[in-house]
Amino acid sequence: MQDLNITLIQSNLVWENPIQNRLNFEAKINSISEKTDLIVLPEMFTTGFTMYPKSLAENMDEDSVEWMKVLAKKKQAAICGSLIIKEDHKYYNRYLFITPDGRTEQYNKRHLFTLAGEQHQYTAGTKQTLIEYKGWKIFPQVCYDLRFPVWSRNTYNYDLLVYVANWPKQRIEAWDTLLKARAIENMCYTIGVNRVGIDPNGNEYSGNSAALNYLGKNMCNIQSGQESVSTITLNKQELDSARKKFGFLNDKDSFIVT
Repeated sequence: MQDLNITLIQSNLVWENPIQNRLNFEAKINSISEKTDLIVLPEMFTTGFTMYPKSLAENMDEDSVEWMKVLAKKKQAAICGSLIIKEDHKYYNRYLFITPDGRTEQYNKRHLFTLAGEQHQYTAGTKQTLIEYKGWKIFPQVCYDLRFPVWSRNTYNYDLLVYVANWPKQRIEAWDTLLKARAIENMCYTIGVNRVGIDPNGNEYSGNSAALNYLGKNMCNIQSGQESVSTITLNKQELDSARKKFGFLNDKDSFIVT
């Protein structure tokens, strides 16, 4: 059973500037010296959490997606994060997971952030996504999804839950607490990658990116408020052994999400 090396990139974002953000992330990705299998970028990593998608949205065959494919091949590691995608005259906050061979998986954010009016500019996703990569089952989620445990309940026997976010500092205690809760209740590794900095709307972001094991223990020490490139290793054998020993997931309730 293969370990999975994951790099968490906690970064500031240049507001509504895809070109500069791609340049900044490319430099950070190229700086990774450890072996890595998956590189995780924040939510809307090309623009920041903007409510003006019309001038910023890209199609699936445009620059940012192609950029992810090129870098994934170059680094021989999958790259994931969310960005603004236009499809069928609708805008999506879309999580993309791109492997070194160019395979592209996608998940459209289900829970749109009504406090910021995201539901007025973007279309909510309706389907969950399960990604299989290097013997791991990975479940992608975006920011506000973290508050809704039914949507992420481990009915697929996934191994890894990955959240990408623009989660403000003023509510960061909820981020810290809910990431830990999702790891414990789903008995899975849980990754949360959040941005840092201040956006033009006055929202401050402290990051607090984290990697938690299947019992809720934090596996890395990423400094709050600072840019960071951190690589950690997830052990599949330890996960499987703990699930077999405790058997908590065997007692979960059955339900259907509609």
